Amino acid sequence: MRRGLIALTLGEVAVLVGALAGYLVAITRTLRQVSQTLARITMGVRAIERQTEPIGPALQAVNADLDAVASALERG
Repeated sequence: MRRGLIALTLGEVAVLVGALAGYLVAITRTLRQVSQTLARITMGVRAIERQTEPIGPALQAVNADLDAVASALERG
């Protein structure tokens, strides 16, 4: 009787450890996919940053012109 309970307990522990290992493997796969997706997003954001870099100086000129227009409108 006692050996049977010990064997049953060990079996249950083995099933539990197996289930936990399975879930950990699934979580690892998901995290790897997330990591790959984030790497792609990072590359895309860097490409957008490089492509929009020349806009900065042009926007400063536009903002200066808009400030002048706003001042003129406030006076008149």
